[in-house]
Amino acid sequence: MNGPILDLPAYCARIGWTGALRPDLATLQGLVAQHIATVPFENLDIVLGRPIALDLPTVQRKLIADRRGGYCFEQNTLLKAALEAIGFAVDFAIARVVLGGAADAGTPRSHVALQVSLPEGIFLADVGFGRLAPLAPLRLDSDAPQTTEMETYRLEPRGHETLLSVRVGAAWVPCYRLHPEPPFASDLDMGNWFTSTKPGGLFTSHLIVSRPWNGRRATLFDGRLTLRAADGSLEDRRDLRGPADYRATLRDTFGLTPTEDELHRLAEAGDRLAEAGAGHPSF
Repeated sequence: MNGPILDLPAYCARIGWTGALRPDLATLQGLVAQHIATVPFENLDIVLGRPIALDLPTVQRKLIADRRGGYCFEQNTLLKAALEAIGFAVDFAIARVVLGGAADAGTPRSHVALQVSLPEGIFLADVGFGRLAPLAPLRLDSDAPQTTEMETYRLEPRGHETLLSVRVGAAWVPCYRLHPEPPFASDLDMGNWFTSTKPGGLFTSHLIVSRPWNGRRATLFDGRLTLRAADGSLEDRRDLRGPADYRATLRDTFGLTPTEDELHRLAEAGDRLAEAGAGHPSF
């Protein structure tokens, strides 16, 4: 195999995986669930003004050695490398995010997930969709509802694309539309650059951290921590103000321990964004 090689034992230690490493559905299910539970979705580097690099050594150092999180391009790059090291047949899948809008919205292809081929069929695996990342791989050849440990999802054809929706109460909420062909590396570079640098974009205008936590979805959006049940209902919400609040929340809820300088810069950004009150329909 050419190029950088993932340190698979270090990845397994990072996510707490002690099970078998076979290219089968049970292993895929376990890795996806464990990865999402332990590696938080976050955009802290973007808030801190740092570029997002997608080469495997950088992603591995950040998410494994430094015990950080990341967003879709980083998270699914890491999972893909782990799956390939185990022997899975896996490709990237690029998508248009429509969460918070119409299912047929003409949004850019700014999200990346994975397609994994198994004897049972082709599965969508996505550890990088933040607060709604499916906790289990989903069959791409079925339009029936698929229930995970928390939410229920559905995949259905929309023209030449495939729409992923999540059930919230009695309604199906569109998440993203998958393109049928695997992207080129340049497509990932473009999507990553656009997502991490676009003025006024979601990740350049807000501080976001998310992970499943104690049977709930925990999300820090700007200066507000929100806990939601599996059905999307609000369980708790509280405002953060100042470095002490951010230190405790990032450490205890998300397993993140920024340096004191980073912490003060993140708290300042979160407080400023919270005071601006610029909400988002997805949070």
